[in-house]
Amino acid sequence: MFDSVSIELINLARFLLPGFLAAWIFYGLTSHPKPSQFERMIQALIFTFIVQVLTYPLSWILLAIGNYIQIRAWDETSEAVAALVLACILGITIAYYANNDKAHRYFRRIGFTTRTSHPSEWYYVFAEKVTFVILHLNDGRRLYGWPKEWPIESGKGQFYIMAPSWIDEDGKELPLPGVGGILMPASEVRWVEFIDLKGELTHD
Repeated sequence: MFDSVSIELINLARFLLPGFLAAWIFYGLTSHPKPSQFERMIQALIFTFIVQVLTYPLSWILLAIGNYIQIRAWDETSEAVAALVLACILGITIAYYANNDKAHRYFRRIGFTTRTSHPSEWYYVFAEKVTFVILHLNDGRRLYGWPKEWPIESGKGQFYIMAPSWIDEDGKELPLPGVGGILMPASEVRWVEFIDLKGELTHD
């Protein structure tokens, strides 16, 4: 009995492996937080279903190519390798569109959604508004610089500000010679100013 259960679990894990691989690649290449175990299982099932659907036309193409160039027979091992390759391509493709917001931008244009592909509105603004910022800290200081890295959420993570300088009470910039960057906890930041290309300030 236990042997049959173990075999079924191994077969189930083997069946879901392409889905888990696609999800692992997606979360490794994006800033989206990992969901709960249950949600990851659902995602693995969805990704596995997509991979299984794509495996059929791929097998037809490979079998047609096999009529001219023979490498090996199409068997369970070949199908498993093809499924893993498709899972890698699927994970990379979904991560690509999640990082550049292209798919959601198109759907927003035609009125299907108002959402973005980024993990939060906070992250979306930093990703789309590429410019210098001023971090207003809780203690009243202002830090000016280029945001190389920023947190996914407003209260967690850290900012990495390159070419930093302080802004005094009169609005004058106080450079920090020899400092290439400052790592600032997001919990210390009260709000953020984005500098537009014309030198004006826009608030977020």
